[in-house]
Amino acid sequence: MKELRIKPNDAGQRLDKFLQKAVPRLPAGLMYKYLRLKRIKVNGKRGEIRQKLQTGDCIQLYINDEFFQQQAEYEFLAAPPKIEVVYEDENVLLVNKPQGLVVHEDSRNTPDTLIQRVLHTLYLRGEYDPQKEQSFVPALCNRIDRNTCGLVIVAKKAAALRILNEKIRNHEIQKEYLCIVLGSPTKKQGTLKNYLLKDSTANRVKVFDSPRPGAKTAITHYRVLTGNGNLSLVRVKLETGRTHQIRAQMAHIGHPLLGDGKYGLGEENRRYGLAHQALCADRVTFCFSTPAEELEYLKGKTVKLPSVWFCSRFFPDWQP
Repeated sequence: MKELRIKPNDAGQRLDKFLQKAVPRLPAGLMYKYLRLKRIKVNGKRGEIRQKLQTGDCIQLYINDEFFQQQAEYEFLAAPPKIEVVYEDENVLLVNKPQGLVVHEDSRNTPDTLIQRVLHTLYLRGEYDPQKEQSFVPALCNRIDRNTCGLVIVAKKAAALRILNEKIRNHEIQKEYLCIVLGSPTKKQGTLKNYLLKDSTANRVKVFDSPRPGAKTAITHYRVLTGNGNLSLVRVKLETGRTHQIRAQMAHIGHPLLGDGKYGLGEENRRYGLAHQALCADRVTFCFSTPAEELEYLKGKTVKLPSVWFCSRFFPDWQP
C-alpha cells in the first residue's frame, strides 16, 4: 500500500484527474476498476471519481509497486536551460520566446521546446522538482506560433494556472502584437471580422467574409503606427485567438506580413531578406474585471518587451 498526501499544488482537482498525473503508469481502465473495488481510498473511505481533493487529504492506493516506478531521466533535461525572463514573481513567469522555437512538442518530436527550457531552468534553480510534486507541472498559459516571437505566460503554481486560464477564457488578459505589413492600409485603424476555416492537412486557414460551416469567428483590432509607403508598422489587439489569425486576416485585406512564407509574398520576403514573419507578441496586460484571488496584485499591470528586433531594423526612428 502506498499513500499520497494532497499538497496545495494538487488541491482542487478531481480524484481521477489527479491519479492520471500522479500515477501515470496506471492504465485508466485499471484505475477506474480499482476505484470500484475500493483499492483506492481517500481518507480511509472509498474514492469517488469526481470528488474534489483538498489539501491534507490522504489517498491510499492498494496497487502493485510496478505502477510507481519513476523514469531515471527527465525529458526536459535534453533542452537547454536558456530563457529570456521579462517578468517574474513567485506565481508567474513571462518569457520572450525567440522565433524558430516551438512552445510544446510538435510532430517533429523535437526535445527543445519553450516549456522544456522553462522546466529545466526552474529545476536548476530548485523551484521545480518532479520528485516533490505529485501531479503539478509548471505550464504555459498561452501559445504563439513557431516563427512568431514574444511574450508567453508561465504559471509556476497550480493556483496561478487555474486563475490565469480562467482569465484568458474570460478575456481578462489583453495580448497585443506588433507586426510589419506590406504596403499601406487605406484605413489607418479598424476592426477585422472574418470567419476562419482551418485546413489541418495544409496547416493553414481560409478566410471568409461571411459565415461558413466549420469556420470560426475571428476579430482583430489594428492601428497603423508608422510607414514609408512600402512597409507599415502595425499594432494589433486580438479579441479572438484563432490559428494564424493576424497573418491570414492581414493577407486577406491585401497587406500580408513581411516575411510570412505561408500567407505572404515570397518575392517581397526575399527582397527584404526575411525568412520569418515580422510578428511579435510584445505586450500583456492583466485587465482583471473579476476577483483574481492570489493574483489580485497583477490587476492593471502591463508587461512589455523593451524592444522588438524588426522595429529597430525597418523603422529605426519610430518611438513607442
